[in-house]
Amino acid sequence: MADSDIPHTPPLLLPDAIHHAIQPGAAVLRLETTRSREGLLDGAWWPRTRDITTELPALISVLTGHLGPITRVGVDASAWNDLPARLVIGGQVVHLDSDPVGDDTVLITRGHNDHFALLVVPPDTTADAAREAMARAVRADNITQAAQILIATTPEPEDGAADTEG
Repeated sequence: MADSDIPHTPPLLLPDAIHHAIQPGAAVLRLETTRSREGLLDGAWWPRTRDITTELPALISVLTGHLGPITRVGVDASAWNDLPARLVIGGQVVHLDSDPVGDDTVLITRGHNDHFALLVVPPDTTADAAREAMARAVRADNITQAAQILIATTPEPEDGAADTEG
């Protein structure tokens, strides 16, 4: 069967204009705007809470609009509250797999075997740190693991007490 005979539409890419200002606590999705997919991560997500049944439907709805039907989502069960085995989102069953991927990554499966790895920015992250982490994650040349991006973009705690003593 020739490629032109395959009954599917090509995935849509998000335009650069989709990268609006991030508000503190907002659920935000950014995807690479390149077809190369050479970086370690394909995007980033900043959910508002650790309630997967509240947060995931919006993410899947947005991804489905750009990538097509999403069939599976791999998450770390310890990072989310009350992880179900599946959710019905937009009339589509999405299976949730509890994988030891770490709470810094979510694995999205489109079709049977097309995977997208998204950095998960923790809900309590500051807006500036979230913006920086998401920007690093979506760079086409990114070779930094998700956990390292989060460590690098988390501000150091202020230790003013030690500096003020004489």
